Amino acid sequence: MNYKVGIIGTGENARDHGRACHNVTQAELVAICDISEDALERFGNEYGVSKRYTNVDDMLSQEDLDIVVISIWGVHHAEVSKKVANSGKARAILVEKPISYTASECKEMITAAKNNNVLLTEGYKWRYNPQHIRVKEIIDSGRIGEIQSVQCTLSSPLVRFAPTNNWRYFRERGGGSVFDTAGYLIHLSNHVISSAPQRVYAVGNFVESISSEMSATISLEFSGGETALLTSSYQHGYCQSTAILGSHGWIRMDLPFDQRSEREVEFVEKEELSAMVHVFHDNFDTEKYQFTPVNEFDLQLSHICECLDTDSPPLIAPELSLGNMKIIDAVYESINTHEPVDIPN
Repeated sequence: MNYKVGIIGTGENARDHGRACHNVTQAELVAICDISEDALERFGNEYGVSKRYTNVDDMLSQEDLDIVVISIWGVHHAEVSKKVANSGKARAILVEKPISYTASECKEMITAAKNNNVLLTEGYKWRYNPQHIRVKEIIDSGRIGEIQSVQCTLSSPLVRFAPTNNWRYFRERGGGSVFDTAGYLIHLSNHVISSAPQRVYAVGNFVESISSEMSATISLEFSGGETALLTSSYQHGYCQSTAILGSHGWIRMDLPFDQRSEREVEFVEKEELSAMVHVFHDNFDTEKYQFTPVNEFDLQLSHICECLDTDSPPLIAPELSLGNMKIIDAVYESINTHEPVDIPN
């Protein structure tokens, strides 16, 4: 079955969703919406979309869509997602990460989606990558024992490349390294550690005239005694690395979050990058896996189409996203108070 897709927001990230609509045979991009007519024209011309709207209500009233992709500033995710769900004009909503601005907003989004029988999922595209599927298989096999600690870094020196009006520099637009990059690390920690996070301590780094934090270091304590140490940054050198420590060995992941070698606001322009997984056992045996680069946006959209085909829940359930948002809320409270913060159940 083919599914009609509408994209709300035609900025930088929306281009990846537009390409996915062209690459996934089950999807057809039929409508786009943005408050900027210039952005609509550029995007519409590039992807061959004639139905263009500057108002979400107009798009929803005039189009019958199966999948709506929300790719706008995070501060507006909840308002637009609820509007789409309540319109009865969509069967699935894909919201770019982070799913909302606060945990309370996420709860409202989940309620609206459930009340209207709409699939709601968050855009952590890396969850569909074979690299992460293999890591979860290794963990579930017990080969490195019980997971006890996760150490992750995701940094990109955007301060050297992004202009000063970039949305990432503005807290009021949903920017900041916690929302933009630490969300990846928090999601991964929740994914591989079996118990629930219960306490966070976080430190943020701010610079003059920029309202959002440029870097953050986050320590998570889990109910089973596990820990996670996470570093996100717009200031440090480009780094994607993850170490997952078990009771009988550990896993190192290289390029766990993004293998794209060319991005508009960054600086990498070279051949496609290969993700790696190294497994180190206590007896000094090792395993090594290399993964051919894949388009994670294509895999993500294909998964949503499959969920609609089979009436099955999404890989990234909205309840998991709610748990992540509770942690993010606590991270900001800890940064502001300089104290550890308990994470609500």
